[in-house]
Amino acid sequence: MDFPQALRAYRSRSRLSQLELAVRAGTSQRYVSFVESGRSQAGRGMVVRLGEALALPLRERNSLLALAGFAPVYPETPWEEEGLEPVRSAIGHILDGHLPFPAVVVERHGDLVAENAAFALVRGEGVASWLLEPPVNVYRLALHPQGIRPRIENFDVWARHVIEGLRRTALATPDERALDLLAELERYVPEEPPEAGHLGFAVPLELRSPLGLLRLLTTVTTFATAVDVTVAELRLEAFLPADAATAGALSAANSAAIAERTQTEGRA
Repeated sequence: MDFPQALRAYRSRSRLSQLELAVRAGTSQRYVSFVESGRSQAGRGMVVRLGEALALPLRERNSLLALAGFAPVYPETPWEEEGLEPVRSAIGHILDGHLPFPAVVVERHGDLVAENAAFALVRGEGVASWLLEPPVNVYRLALHPQGIRPRIENFDVWARHVIEGLRRTALATPDERALDLLAELERYVPEEPPEAGHLGFAVPLELRSPLGLLRLLTTVTTFATAVDVTVAELRLEAFLPADAATAGALSAANSAAIAERTQTEGRA
């Protein structure tokens, strides 16, 4: 695919007319038409503006630049490099701030980047060891029959909700690995759609644990102002209590863990 074809495809995917894209990018409809037909060649600055106007993920903006013959604008820093230390530190504080509730940070395909201590309650015991070998894919861990799945009381409904979200993401920003992962995960989930009226305002994860039945709602946070591809693709997924019993159980477990840690440190 060349640059004009890619631009047309992105615009079509965003359901924008040439005029709407031109207004967002600060140019004219005629210019967009000429670029899409190959009669004009966009400069580097204009390609950046078009990517912004299309609200493309940073990885796809870099791809658009490459198709236009320009070097990437947005860096992709490896997670362990020194330059991302402030990000790692911030994420650590955010994860600790979610205690006593479980939270994880994953990359764009769901591979685990970081977790807080409470996530051990979600992961639980009895999970196949191969599912815990790095890189741990959180979605595979949750949906695979040898993973967390046997402890999820409402698996059919909750898993279908997860799959629908992953499908929207994979189709919006398609890549081979995302599509392969989606195809794999769909094999673990019943094909029957949930009954109408089952959802309420959100779908809780109903999870059996040593603390009893936990009912958890998931929230997702991203780094909206990130200009590094690695950081922009991180997702913080926090599991918040859906009822008072779950909140109380998680708070009590966290307090017990803190007390045990304090005693251990005191003896040391």
